[in-house]
Amino acid sequence: MKTLYSTKATVTGGRAGSVSLNDSDLSINMVPPGSGKEGNNPEQLFAMGYSACFDGALGVVKQMEKAKFDSTTSIEVDLLQGEGHEYKLAAKIHVVGENTDLSAEEFQALVEKAHHVCPYSKATRGNIDVEVTSEVK
Repeated sequence: MKTLYSTKATVTGGRAGSVSLNDSDLSINMVPPGSGKEGNNPEQLFAMGYSACFDGALGVVKQMEKAKFDSTTSIEVDLLQGEGHEYKLAAKIHVVGENTDLSAEEFQALVEKAHHVCPYSKATRGNIDVEVTSEVK
């Protein structure tokens, strides 16, 4: 495969530090989830990246299928804790379709196709529990 883009993030201090990118002026103060401190956590950043990637993949599916709709994708990411230091992620993807003649079932089928196209979905498949739902307004 041909590399289309590459970036590098560097963090100091883990969940209570800072992270920056090598190719951008973006720098984020990292804070543990629920700490009440100002900043962001990895789960928030993952949810943002995954939702942008997924909605982009849905755009690819829309072109492939010659479908017409507008979409808004929301992804909820849960950080789960089991026994001791056992941690796991779970995700709930919800896509709203608007301005379309597609039925709810037809739209869900396109959302499922996007789940197979999206690089984030491919990376997480079999690794985290992912629920994919949609609605047409």
